[in-house]
Amino acid sequence: MTKPILPTINSPADIKALPEALLPQLAQEVRNELIGVLSDDNPKSVGGHLGPNLGVVELTIAMHRAFETPKDKFVFDVSHQGYVHKLFTGRRERFDTMRQYEGLNGFLLRTESEHDCYGAGHAGTALSAALGMAVGRDLRGSDEHVVVVAGDAAFTCGVSFEALNNVAEQTKKFIVVLNDNEWSIAKNVGAIASYFSKIATHPTYAHLHERAAQFVEMVGGKFAKDFAHKIEAGVKNLFAPSVLFEELGIRYYGPIDGHDIPLLIQTFEFLKTQNEPVILHIQTTKGKGYAPALERPDKFHGLGKFEPKTGETAAASLPTYSEIFGKTLAKFAEHNNKLVAITGAMPTGTGLIHFAKAHPDKYFDVGIAEEHAALFAAGLATQGFKPFLAIYSTFMQRAYDMIVHDIALQNLNVCLCMDRGGLSGDDGPTHHGLFDIGYLRPVPNLVHMQPKDEDEFVDMLWTMANYHAGPIAIRYPRGAGTGAQPKAQPKILEIGKAEVLHHGSKQPARVAIFGLGGMCELAQKAATTLEAHGISTAVINPRWIKPLDAGTIEFFARSVEVVCTIEDHVLHNGFGCAVIEHLNDAGIKTPVVRIGWPDQFVEHGAVDILRKKHGLTADAAVARIIEQLSARPAKGAQPKSAA
Repeated sequence: MTKPILPTINSPADIKALPEALLPQLAQEVRNELIGVLSDDNPKSVGGHLGPNLGVVELTIAMHRAFETPKDKFVFDVSHQGYVHKLFTGRRERFDTMRQYEGLNGFLLRTESEHDCYGAGHAGTALSAALGMAVGRDLRGSDEHVVVVAGDAAFTCGVSFEALNNVAEQTKKFIVVLNDNEWSIAKNVGAIASYFSKIATHPTYAHLHERAAQFVEMVGGKFAKDFAHKIEAGVKNLFAPSVLFEELGIRYYGPIDGHDIPLLIQTFEFLKTQNEPVILHIQTTKGKGYAPALERPDKFHGLGKFEPKTGETAAASLPTYSEIFGKTLAKFAEHNNKLVAITGAMPTGTGLIHFAKAHPDKYFDVGIAEEHAALFAAGLATQGFKPFLAIYSTFMQRAYDMIVHDIALQNLNVCLCMDRGGLSGDDGPTHHGLFDIGYLRPVPNLVHMQPKDEDEFVDMLWTMANYHAGPIAIRYPRGAGTGAQPKAQPKILEIGKAEVLHHGSKQPARVAIFGLGGMCELAQKAATTLEAHGISTAVINPRWIKPLDAGTIEFFARSVEVVCTIEDHVLHNGFGCAVIEHLNDAGIKTPVVRIGWPDQFVEHGAVDILRKKHGLTADAAVARIIEQLSARPAKGAQPKSAA
C-alpha cells in the first residue's frame, strides 16, 4: 500500500524535499482532501470553492517547489483558489474548519498566516497590489520574487488593465500567471475571453506538447540563454501575430499545460532568471479530477456541502430571493419590451439565469466589470430602457462613483438590485453586504427599500418596474426568506410609506420596534417577549430606507417611551442613524435603541452564531429596550425629586 504523502506536508519546505516522482501522488491526495473536507464526508462542512481549487493543484505545488514563501510573495486574485496554498503552509490540521466560525477563512488573510501576503475576496485586485509590492521591493533593494496568480476572468476587470499599463515602467522583476480555464463563476464572456481562446487555438500550438518538452530540456540545461534569445527575437511570430501583453511591455510565454508539474517547475525556474516583467499563460481545467465539478463548473465554483460520490446538494425547501428575482423579472419582461437585465459574471448567483433563458436578447453579462455595468445601464436608461442591474451588495461598492456621478446626478431610471444585502455568513467580511445603506443614503435622487418577505419583494420589484422618477434601489438577503407566497398580481407600493404590523396590546404602546427587511421577524419575536412582560409594543415594517416614512416614525416616537430599530447593516450611517437624525431635526427626544452590526469587519461563520455574538437577537433587543425603559420614567409620570 502506498504511503500517504499529504500528512507529512507541514510547510513548503516539505514539498521541496519530496522526490519529483511523488508530486503527482501528492496532487491526487490534495484533490481527495478538498473533496472530503468540503463535502458531506466532513460533518462540519459548510462547503466552499471546490472547482477553482481543483484546477490549481499542480500549479500550487509547482509554485511552492520553485519559490520560497513567505520571502517570495504569492498574490492570488480573489484568493478563493488559495485552499491548496493553505494546505501547504501550516494549516493542514485545521483544514476541516474551512469557512466555519473561528475556523479557516475561505479567502487569504494576512492575519491568518505569514504566507498570505495579501488578503482579497474581490476580483481584479491582484496585479495592482502585487505591482505595489514589487516596487516596494525595488525601493528597499531586496530580491524576493512577486508572483501573481490571476484567472482569465480577472482580465475582464478594468483595474487589471490599469495595472498592466503601469507594470513595464515601474518594475523589471514581476511574474504574472494567467490561469486560463475559460470560467469565472459562469462561462467567461466578451472580447478578452475570445482573445485568450484565439491564442490557445492558434495553429502554431498544434505541437504544444512537443514544444513544451523541448522547453523543459533547454531550460534545464545549457541552452537556456540561447532559448531566451530565440524567444526575445521570435515570440510574436512564434505565438501570435500581435500579442497584447507584448505591446504593454510584458514578455509573454505560453500557453502551456497548467497540470504538467515538471513543465511548470522548469518554467518557473526559467522565469525567475528574467529581468523583465513576464506573463505565463497556463491552461487549466476548473474542477479537474472530479466528474461532477467538470460537468457543472458554475455550480461547483462555490457551493454548500454535497454528497461526494454524486456531487448532489440537499434540495432547498424554499426558493431563494435570487431565484424569485430572476423568475419574476422574466415574467415582467414578457409584457415590457423596455425591461432589460444586467449582471457582472453572476447569472446563477443573482438568479438572472432564469431571465437569460427566457429573454436572451434582453440579458447582458458584462463579466467582472461592475463599473462598466453601471455605466452601461446608465446609457441604456438614456435610450428609454429600464435596466435592472443585479450585483451583490459587496460588489456594488465598486460602482459607487458611477451610481453617484452617472446615474443619480442625471436622475436616470436605473434599478439597482443588491443581492446579499446583509450578512453573507460563511463567505466572511469580503462578502458581507453591510454597507450599502450607508453608501447610498446620502445620494440625492435615489430611492432605497428592503422587503420583509418574498411577497413584498415581488411587490417592490413591480414598483421598481413602474417607477419612472429616477434611480431606485433594493437590497435583499442571501438565501430564502419566510416562505411567503407572492400574489398572482403584484401591487405597486406607495413610495415612502411604512407598514404597521402591530399597534401593541394597549394604547398607547410603550415601545415601537422598526424591523427593517428580514429583521421584521426578529422584531416580532422581541415584541412577543415584551408583551409577555406587560410592555405594549408596536411593530413596524419600514419598507423604505429612503425616503423614510416621516409621519409614521414621528407618530410612534411622540407616543412611546422607546423606539427601537433593527437592521442587517452596520450601525454607522445605517437605518437607525437615519431615524435618529430625523427625530433630532423634528425636535423629538424619544430615545432610540439601535440593533445592528458593530463598527468592525464582521468575521465569517454561521449567521445564527454571528448574530448571537454581536447582539442581533430578539433577546438582546429586549434586554436593551428594558434597560432603556428602566432608565427613564413612564410618559405622564412625575420625575423623581432631586432630594
